[in-house]
Amino acid sequence: MTDYRIGVVGCAGRMGQMLIREIVGSKGCAFAGGTEAPGSNALGQDAGEVAGAGPLQAKIGSDAAALFAAADAVIDFTAPKATVAHARLAASTGKALVIGTTGLTEEDIAAIAEAARKTAVVRSPNMSLAVNLLEALTERVAASLGPDYDIEIFEIHHKHKVDAPSGTALLLGDAAARGRKVKLKDVAVRSRDGHTGPRREGTIGFTAARGGSEVGDHVVMFCGEAERVELTHKATGRQIYARGAVRAALWARGRTPGLYSMKDVLGL
Repeated sequence: MTDYRIGVVGCAGRMGQMLIREIVGSKGCAFAGGTEAPGSNALGQDAGEVAGAGPLQAKIGSDAAALFAAADAVIDFTAPKATVAHARLAASTGKALVIGTTGLTEEDIAAIAEAARKTAVVRSPNMSLAVNLLEALTERVAASLGPDYDIEIFEIHHKHKVDAPSGTALLLGDAAARGRKVKLKDVAVRSRDGHTGPRREGTIGFTAARGGSEVGDHVVMFCGEAERVELTHKATGRQIYARGAVRAALWARGRTPGLYSMKDVLGL
């Protein structure tokens, strides 16, 4: 079987560089090329040298359509508007797409789901194996403990992160809501300030902190009378996300069109 050609959009960013290194170092994979936005200083440079993977004879371009034409699958950790455009390219070319972009709106997600009717799309706010196990545990604990336990989700990320709460925090919130058989949008409390009054029963609270170079910590707290259960994940390096994304791309090879998650990839 020939090597699976994986491309990276946004390849000069921190996550993009790590994805290139992971692709190059993964058995059965080949780097198909990378793109950056028009005007980027990285355009024209060798993607491998930018990523610290050595020369790959693959210059960074800005033509995403050409990348999709050359690749078997593309990995996207960019921005919502760009991700929606890339999903449409994936649909038109029939190429698999792995999405780790966060901050997507309901309209963005609907557009991605529409694209997934024509090709395989794996979307997850977090590609880590352990985080996806944490999601499953959160749903189970929420279902077991019931509404007598207040749920609070805390997360901290580096100061450059542009969306809050994090996509992973929302993923965990969705899991908790599913466990209680409610919709997150109906019970989420995403900010508190001033005289808020007592907590409303059944709500799921979020706290987002930003600072320094924190890769990402998440804590799901179930607070009951005289006791508290905490489920915690601490990321110490972004390579866990790159590793999971490449695994997802390989898993998507030959899949029928559809919108998949990391739970599908990992068989959870």
